[in-house]
Amino acid sequence: MRSVKCVVIGDGGVGKSSLLISYTTNTFPQDYVPTVFDNYSTTIALKGKTPEQEPRLFKLNLWDTAGQEEYDTLRPLSYPQTDIFLICFSVSEPSSFVNVKEKWLAEVKRIAGITNSDLYRAEGKYPILLVGTKADLRENEEQKDKLHAMNSDFISQSEINKLVDECKFAGYVECSAATQIGVTEVFETAVEYAVYEEKLNKPKKEVRKNSSKKYEQKKQAKPESITASSNINSDNIAQSSHRASSPNVNGSATAAPKILAKPVTSNQKKKSSPRKKVVKPKNCIIM
Repeated sequence: MRSVKCVVIGDGGVGKSSLLISYTTNTFPQDYVPTVFDNYSTTIALKGKTPEQEPRLFKLNLWDTAGQEEYDTLRPLSYPQTDIFLICFSVSEPSSFVNVKEKWLAEVKRIAGITNSDLYRAEGKYPILLVGTKADLRENEEQKDKLHAMNSDFISQSEINKLVDECKFAGYVECSAATQIGVTEVFETAVEYAVYEEKLNKPKKEVRKNSSKKYEQKKQAKPESITASSNINSDNIAQSSHRASSPNVNGSATAAPKILAKPVTSNQKKKSSPRKKVVKPKNCIIM
């Protein structure tokens, strides 16, 4: 089974850990506990390109990191062998949005030793997905008043689009760990970008098209309320993954899985000489 290493970075308090816990356990933690480092491992299934194709299974290794400055020297230790980075910001915290470029993208580029042109997977090896968290707060009147009192507002879609273009991110997904809207889409999109290079050759506008509208549509079909949990039992969290690291970050895409052809039936075979014994093959692999 193909493994995908996904490292989640961003300012402290933007909801990185809540996003991972919501995805892996279907629970939303009520108490905020700053993360130092934490790993989760789960299996994710992606639909085939056609209805006839079976879902593709991947082992997804999720690496949670601490966004606080005191961990700036330790955090990059989790970067080697990363297949895709998720840079998270809160749509209700303008400072976390500013730090996407000024701190987090700069850190990845510095540690990995890459250039702007390398960030686009069609040319390089380091896909980065931008993730907007706490999308449910866009409708929170108390949060609106708080931002307006500071002469500020929620991060707009136009601001997000501009940043994606400027930084050459693979795309953008908006989600809410509290309601679970968009959470699954975050990780399905991340795996697709990490594994299949042809997915990343699409125009960027097509990748992030109508991001906000998609979130609004998903609200119409909200999932059942998830269980609030202040103490997450380690048994409920997917088993931690500890992949060995190497000196160089390597996010190179792998080719699509080989397709197994249907066995050739005896009716399809050419007639053979009576003196030769014909053996029916079990499988034929298209290389």
